[in-house]
Amino acid sequence: MKVLITGANGQLGRGLIATAPAGVELHPVTRDACNLAEACAIAALVEQVAPDLVINAAAYTAVDKAESDEDTARAINARAVAALVSAHEGRLVHVSTDFVFDGAASRAYRPDDSRNPISAYGRSKAAGEDSLRDSDLLVRTAWVYTAGGANFVRTMLRLMAQKPALNVVADQIGAPTWAPGLAHTIWGLIAKDASGTFHHSDAGVASWYDFAVAIQEEALALGLLEAAIPITPIPTSAYPTPAARPAFSLLDCSKTRALLEDGHTHWRTHLRAMLKEEASHV
Repeated sequence: MKVLITGANGQLGRGLIATAPAGVELHPVTRDACNLAEACAIAALVEQVAPDLVINAAAYTAVDKAESDEDTARAINARAVAALVSAHEGRLVHVSTDFVFDGAASRAYRPDDSRNPISAYGRSKAAGEDSLRDSDLLVRTAWVYTAGGANFVRTMLRLMAQKPALNVVADQIGAPTWAPGLAHTIWGLIAKDASGTFHHSDAGVASWYDFAVAIQEEALALGLLEAAIPITPIPTSAYPTPAARPAFSLLDCSKTRALLEDGHTHWRTHLRAMLKEEASHV
């Protein structure tokens, strides 16, 4: 199977390459190799590669910047998806986000729940979802991180080594997602010939404060940090940002796990694996 992967240098793109099953002929494409804001470039790429399957792991993820640059966010997150659908007759695997929900739910969001994005980024991702066909595969995820990436975990490690104390938002609830685990699930869904909408995040529930506390504890145990610092939980109102975040964005992954018949690894287990990889490169 010949597979074209966009966003190959991103956290998920690298995870997809590292976990690709045997017999897959990968054609990873980076942002520099193809400008996804140009439909003609996408059409030319698909014609050149002639893939059996396209995995769109590329995205505009500057959530706050999107508030003042929504057109660029839509170019990558929506119009590029429509161009991929138009250029590729086969199945498209597209990755979306918890930001398509408003965060007002009192239970984990199911794949068929109504969307109501509250940010420019969320609106752009929802618009991208709308371009998909029934035969395509949509995988929503949240709070993605991996070793070597630009993400919350590595930002916390840097700040914990530099600052005497940290304040971290405690009233935004979800679940972290280790990129290699997400990649493994995507390959599993592809192998099952799945179509429609599925959710994947790691098992468990956390606030950003919970996540930060766990990062410090695990990093101290691995010698990535020399000393603990105080971490104080704060409300979102004390840390205003240009883009609104869903207060509750836990994803219900039961449909995914039932189809794949696999275990659902807790986010702290994957956090430990990621930090061990970081430690191996220190």
